Amino acid sequence: MVAGIAQHAAQTPDEHAVTDGVVTWTWSELNDRLNRAVNWLLAQDIPAESRVAVAGANSAHVALAHLATTYAGLSAVPVNYHLTADEIGYIVRDAEVHTVLCSPDVKAAAQAGDARVAVLDWADLDTVIADAPPDEPPADLAPAKPLYYTSGTTGLPKGVELPDQMFPGGASMVEFVERVVNSPIGSPGKHLVVAPMHHTGPMAGVRGIIAGRPLVILPRFDPEQVLAAIDRERVQATMMVPTHFSRLLRLPAEIRERYDVAGLRTIVHTGAACPVEVKRAMIDWFGPILLEAYGSTEAGTVTMIDSTEWLAHPGSVGRAMPGYELTIRTEDGAVLPAGTPGLVCVRSTTGNNPRYHGDPEKTRRSYVADGVFALGEIGYLDEDGYLYLTDRASDMVVSGGVNIYPAESEAVLRTHPAVVDVAVIGIPHEDLGEQLCALVVTSDPGVDPADLVSWTRDRLAHYKCPNLVQIVDFELRSAMGKLNKRQLRADYLAGVAAAAPAVGRP
Repeated sequence: MVAGIAQHAAQTPDEHAVTDGVVTWTWSELNDRLNRAVNWLLAQDIPAESRVAVAGANSAHVALAHLATTYAGLSAVPVNYHLTADEIGYIVRDAEVHTVLCSPDVKAAAQAGDARVAVLDWADLDTVIADAPPDEPPADLAPAKPLYYTSGTTGLPKGVELPDQMFPGGASMVEFVERVVNSPIGSPGKHLVVAPMHHTGPMAGVRGIIAGRPLVILPRFDPEQVLAAIDRERVQATMMVPTHFSRLLRLPAEIRERYDVAGLRTIVHTGAACPVEVKRAMIDWFGPILLEAYGSTEAGTVTMIDSTEWLAHPGSVGRAMPGYELTIRTEDGAVLPAGTPGLVCVRSTTGNNPRYHGDPEKTRRSYVADGVFALGEIGYLDEDGYLYLTDRASDMVVSGGVNIYPAESEAVLRTHPAVVDVAVIGIPHEDLGEQLCALVVTSDPGVDPADLVSWTRDRLAHYKCPNLVQIVDFELRSAMGKLNKRQLRADYLAGVAAAAPAVGRP
């Protein structure tokens, strides 16, 4: 029995379970499709060590593919559908993928990536499962943890199994469903998916459907369409990133006031540090319903803070969650005192020690002491144990022998009225080794880059300020709100991102 979903199919068969704007499935239709998909996967005799990759833009079919893989006791590998054939091929080989389920636009790249695997797009999947039996599949299969691949900002991406906290597991599907039902994602209310479904956050929301939480899936984030969906579908919960907040806040007042969002009860946000002024504006608009989660795919959610607590500690991402010990350390593992920035490190008290699939050396390098995992961020703890993030460890720039964290100048530039977004990178300098260069998206095409340089120098020590400002006309962040500075730096140095001449001051 496909527990959970089958129960809703029996009790409320004609109510909507999932909609993506193209297809809408009732609980009865979802249960039938899911049973057939699970039974088809089981008939493929996929070896226990092999996996099923899922790639495609947000859709009901992506949700179906992930759910079916889990209920079949197989490990799913979410794949970014924007990747090239070579990149998909690398993940498929590294993860020992047996079958790829994907949207039609990804099929060619997936087939070119590795011809040894079976590749089915959604039309193929609909065809094969139509002939599969609709019987409830075995409930005694144990769920297998998904294998997520890191962004690869420092090289080839590496696979990471989700910790128990993010994927509840269990000895059987019955136990798995019970754990989902009793987890935060099992709380009642319709859930809106707006972030790409190859990331952990959106997929946690998708798993809530197992507990009877209907899904509304948007193919991509559009600020007005998000408000319209919240209003039309009476959405009660969603997950966003700070970039989504900024885009919502840039909507004209008449558009923002057009939609009723009072029914929304929870907005979980993650993915990147949220600027204080952005988060405060969101709380003013939606009320104290924001819940910030910080952590990593490897370690899980390490800290959490609700709106009320955040208003008392603005800028913090919260205190350590149960099951985790949080410390700030040097690269050699020495613990730093409160208020001193350093590597944000975590130790699990429940035995959750992250490791990278097939890469024991990377795993070893990620620990700075026995059981102490470095999350790759720079931050500090205050006297009460609240964590404040300052930068990514990999983003540090060494200029003239001085360590500089670009987040300081980025924060100052964001306060300029014409600055929409900014990324400060380090570029080669003959004398200093590296110098800071700010890539800036503006709302005023006439803004003078030299004025932006002065803006930072009036507010920060000069050595922390960018020497160059480049006005750009492209999106700096990924769909999850992250800055890939390695790629931005490579593009800048190659001249790809040169939309206008850089202006600097000595």
